[in-house]
Amino acid sequence: MIRHLLLVEDDASLHRGIEFTLRQEGFGVTGAYNLAEARSAAAGQAFDLIVLDVQLPDGSGFDFCAELRAARNATPIVFLTASDTELDVVRGLDLGGDDYITKPFRLREFLSRIHAVLRRRGPVPDADESAVASGNLKLYAAGMRVLKDGSEVALSMTEFRLLSLLMAHPRAVLSKEQILQHLWQQGGDFIDDNTVAVNVRRLREKIEDDPQQPQKIVTVRGAGYRWNG
Repeated sequence: MIRHLLLVEDDASLHRGIEFTLRQEGFGVTGAYNLAEARSAAAGQAFDLIVLDVQLPDGSGFDFCAELRAARNATPIVFLTASDTELDVVRGLDLGGDDYITKPFRLREFLSRIHAVLRRRGPVPDADESAVASGNLKLYAAGMRVLKDGSEVALSMTEFRLLSLLMAHPRAVLSKEQILQHLWQQGGDFIDDNTVAVNVRRLREKIEDDPQQPQKIVTVRGAGYRWNG
């Protein structure tokens, strides 16, 4: 099956280079050079992944990401940006991005990280698979859906996989290293353990009744995290 990507990049030369590389790798590619074109493309079809420049002529890629997540669109997003400040990196992850690549970058590294994000999506299970329940949460692996008190929660791919991992090991303490190994198996060279903390924080904000006093994802100081389901 051909994976279809949406490439949102306004620099024509860079856009051509990335698109050529992706097509050589066997991906289908739809190109957009601004937010208006990106919104139109995303409204017209589903994509396996979005490569999204942060600085665009008519706005910010961060805003587009926020719009997609607010609309419960969990398509993986890889940000491209010239800024490597910690604030921007954390902002991109907090908004629901799955990776963050700083320009200039090597195309082989870029492809490796694209493949790593797509691997984290994993195979789609059978549609009749039952839900895993824990308290007021229900997780449907087949449809990659999570319900809280009967209402759907919009999670990024990484957040969904993190929640699945925690719920599969109730009461077990999982270290940051174990979580990294599970979620970023072959793409871990580009990830540090602070990424785990960022994803845990934003997952808490979506599933905890009080994220400041988490009852579901409990921090075990010096050891890791425990699902208190």
